[in-house]
Amino acid sequence: MENKHVLPIPPEILAQAQKKIDEANALLAPYLLPLTPQERMELPKMGDKTLSFVEKAHDYVSQYPAFVPSYLNTAEFDTDIADATGLRVLHISARQLADNIDDTAMVAGSEAYQASLVFYNAVKAASAQDIPGAKEVYNDLKARFSCKKRKTDEQ
Repeated sequence: MENKHVLPIPPEILAQAQKKIDEANALLAPYLLPLTPQERMELPKMGDKTLSFVEKAHDYVSQYPAFVPSYLNTAEFDTDIADATGLRVLHISARQLADNIDDTAMVAGSEAYQASLVFYNAVKAASAQDIPGAKEVYNDLKARFSCKKRKTDEQ
């Protein structure tokens, strides 16, 4: 079993990182618009392919003002495209950070679980040999692996 996660993250580093995340949340809070799952589903989405279309349309709005309908608020269009593209950059960075945090937590958790299984099997063997204290530890830990059998309908 190769242990990849060997460098412990000091609690003060975790606290500093959390403080910076909290600061970023507070900084952006007045501008962010949380959506319900239903609202997210109903909105037309701007992905990579659509971004090019939106940027071209935005450029044409300023080049051809005669084609801009009176009900299109160009100042709001400017704000929307600036924030959509600006937040996109933040989102990519935040997603990369979140993915790296998730990956590291997964590795650390997996390795902790594997180490627990090694200990559990050693205690199980010690319990089978009636080594004092082992049976109590084994009985406590084996609860993790007990599963209630399901009744099946026999026809």
